[in-house]
Amino acid sequence: MDTFRIKGGCPLSGSVRISGNKNSILPMIAASLLTDEEVVLRNVPDILDVRNMLEAADHLGVQTTFRDKNTLVLCSEKLNRCDIPRRLSSLTRTSILFAGPLLHRCGRAVFFSPGGDGIGRRRLDSHFYGLTVLGAEYCSGNSPFKLTASRLRGREMFFDEASVTATEHIMTTACVAEGITIIRNAAAEPHVQDLANFLKAMGADIKGIGTNTLEINGTKKLHGVDYTVCGDHIEAGSFLAMAAATGGEIEICGITPRNHWMTRRIFERFGIHFEMSNDTIAMPGDQKLRVRPDFDHGIPVVADGPWPQFPSDMMSCTIVMATQARGSVLFFEKMFESRIYFVDLLIRMGANAIVCDPHRVVVSGPSRLRAMEMSSPDIRAGMAMLIAALCARGTSTIHNATVISRGYQEIIRKISLLGGQISGF
Repeated sequence: MDTFRIKGGCPLSGSVRISGNKNSILPMIAASLLTDEEVVLRNVPDILDVRNMLEAADHLGVQTTFRDKNTLVLCSEKLNRCDIPRRLSSLTRTSILFAGPLLHRCGRAVFFSPGGDGIGRRRLDSHFYGLTVLGAEYCSGNSPFKLTASRLRGREMFFDEASVTATEHIMTTACVAEGITIIRNAAAEPHVQDLANFLKAMGADIKGIGTNTLEINGTKKLHGVDYTVCGDHIEAGSFLAMAAATGGEIEICGITPRNHWMTRRIFERFGIHFEMSNDTIAMPGDQKLRVRPDFDHGIPVVADGPWPQFPSDMMSCTIVMATQARGSVLFFEKMFESRIYFVDLLIRMGANAIVCDPHRVVVSGPSRLRAMEMSSPDIRAGMAMLIAALCARGTSTIHNATVISRGYQEIIRKISLLGGQISGF
């Protein structure tokens, strides 16, 4: 469904179970090529990005089947290709993660620039740096990229940025390189940790999981595994923002508490408190969204950053929540230069926001938003505009809503269960 229609103006309340982490499952699909044995993945989100990644795996000769809606079985015993065509490369950014496993299995990888959201420039340098340090040779210029490797050997390396996908890529490849690889300034997001635990379950030797220094002792052969993907902390945070912005209450099941500590701190700045148990977040109703000034009475700043700082993927939904809070707050998006651009749509809906530059916006509220017709620019901005539509008076229409479905499973059903009035066509 490419268009959503939303009637806003009522609180969203109830219970929702979040899906598996999309940023975990996508690199796991690529990493499954490291073994010719069967890999079973559970709690797999039924989203467009997963289907696009599986289409690329199918092209390579990987057998992919679903035992049920959320249980995926992969077997790359009959892997017979080493190239990702331009169309398949463009469907998702994580298509590049096939390169390392293909070097291990075939000694060669051919691919084009990967796709993904248009949220600003996203460098590939750390991927090529890590692969070449491990022994790969870069054979050509652009379109397509060609890499070869007769032998992968562990080395020590330092990333000039804590890139999530590059950390996932090089960690995965290092698991089958000879000797010890040390990655410094590695990313440590929950999905990076989830991938590392998946690789360990396959027989990999990885130390430093959850830190910025990873030590991987290469293994000659990895084996099959039956693994359950962790819950998506970004989806959970999105629903928390949705309930808070509309004045509702919510219970979210399927979470890992440690993945939400920073989100809880940020929500506390808006006067919103929630409790966490083993796998559940409970956010009570009757809480007033009110910005809490800093102790020197200054305007508080919500800034994103590498884990364990506030995730960039949560910025858009939190900005919408801020439009419904009393007080002013500055959002500082440090990581992507185009993520803030969707605020122009919020301003057209009636939000009191000033875009200072491509990285900073000041939001003062509360604002009464009005319904409008709009188009979703990317996954997270699309979810943010959906929350804005649920806050607005009247009926809004969101086109290009397929983009939202790239990252959120059954979003219409889940919002409907919480009392939201939404339909798709």
